Amino acid sequence: MNMIRQVSWLSALLLLTGLLSGCATEKRVTRVDTGVTTDLSGRWNDTDSKQVAEKMISEMLSRPWLGNFTSQQTRQPVVIVGTVENLSHEHINTQTFISDLEREMTNSQKVTFVADKSDRQEVREERLDQASHSRQDTQKAPGREIGADYIMKGRISTIQDEAEGTKAIFYQVDLELVSLADNTKSWYGQHKIKKVIERKRTIF
Repeated sequence: MNMIRQVSWLSALLLLTGLLSGCATEKRVTRVDTGVTTDLSGRWNDTDSKQVAEKMISEMLSRPWLGNFTSQQTRQPVVIVGTVENLSHEHINTQTFISDLEREMTNSQKVTFVADKSDRQEVREERLDQASHSRQDTQKAPGREIGADYIMKGRISTIQDEAEGTKAIFYQVDLELVSLADNTKSWYGQHKIKKVIERKRTIF
C-alpha cells in the first residue's frame, strides 16, 4: 500500500514538474536606439520627459519676458532650476526631467544657466580644497559666482480613469519662472499628455 502511495506521489511530482517546465518563459533583451519610443506600460517614460522639456523650454524662450529682460539689462538672464514636485500617482524620477530642462536651456544659448544648490556646494568645497592644495596662480577665488535672476519651479500631476479594461491617464506638467528680485512670475507654462491603455483579453 505504501509502495502504491509512493508511486502516486512520484507521478504527481513528475507531472507538476512537466507543467512548470512547459510554462517557463524565455527572456530576450534587444538593444534599440534611445530615440525610439518604447511606451510599454503607458506610464511616464523617457520619451515623455524629453519631449515635454523640449516643447516647454522652446515655448518659454519665445515669450516676451526674455526680450524685455535682455533689452533692459543688456545681457542674458541667469536661470536656475529648483524643485519639480511629483504630485502624480506614479513614481517619477523628477531629476531626469530636471536634467532634460537644464539641457534644453543650456543648449539654447539664450539664457545663462547656473548650477543648482547641491552642485554649487560641491564646487565650493572644491574651491576650499584648491586654496589649501593648488598652486596660487591656478586657484579659483570664492565670491565670484553669478547670481541667478530667475528660478524655475514646477510639478507633474495626473488624473486616471478606468473602465472595462481600458484606462486613460492624463498628465499635466506645470512650470513657472519666478523672479528672484521680487518674486513675480515672469512666465507660466503648461503641457498636457493623455494616454489610453487597452488591455485585450485573449480566449484560448
